[in-house]
Amino acid sequence: MSDRSDTVVVDSLTAGYPGVTALEDVSLSLEPGRVTALLGANGSGKSTLFSALLGLAPVASGRVRLFGRPPAEARRRNQVSFVPQHEQIDSTFPITVEQVVMMGRYPHTGFLRIPRAKDRSAVDQALEQTQLTEYRRRAIGELSGGQRKRTFVARALAQGAPLMLLDEPFAGVDRSSEALITTVLHNLRSQGSTVLISTHHLEGVQQLADQVILLHRRVLASGPPTEVLTEENLASAFEAQLGGTNA
Repeated sequence: MSDRSDTVVVDSLTAGYPGVTALEDVSLSLEPGRVTALLGANGSGKSTLFSALLGLAPVASGRVRLFGRPPAEARRRNQVSFVPQHEQIDSTFPITVEQVVMMGRYPHTGFLRIPRAKDRSAVDQALEQTQLTEYRRRAIGELSGGQRKRTFVARALAQGAPLMLLDEPFAGVDRSSEALITTVLHNLRSQGSTVLISTHHLEGVQQLADQVILLHRRVLASGPPTEVLTEENLASAFEAQLGGTNA
């Protein structure tokens, strides 16, 4: 695998937490300009892999490179954005949609975090793409689940990183928000960005992703959806849950 041609390179990665080996000898690579679905049951190691890609998970062996660099360095260079499954923002705190999306510009605004014209323009575009312009002054706690998820996608869009990671972006959202997020991700792909989505939902994967990686502690299969999503592969990935562990 070549760091030069691939956005993400994971080579023989074993990782986890004290007493838990969530990933074992995982190798994969992501080419630029593709939407990839990381598919697996709860406890299959998807979240641990995302943590490793962000430089946050203890790595027992192997290596992870984003754009040829260690994850922490890629994050400092604003090369990766992340949409978590559960956002830590307090929904009772009086912060508006526009303010949340502006957080995506923090890597560009310097220590004082004073937005410039191009930062405000990036926020405007992100709000428009996620159909949230009319909600920009609304408190985040007043939004529906789908609108809130779109807000965090907009924040990542405003950041402008060439790699976007999304952890279970369709969990708890309505159909219209799911369709809109899918369109946004496909637009990113057409602009040359790389998108990796963690999910355990099979529905819609063939329309969503160019590539599927099937994970169950190891990579069970990788390739186009039509080749990976076979009954045999899916049975191997989903018939045994890892004892309820949310790895």
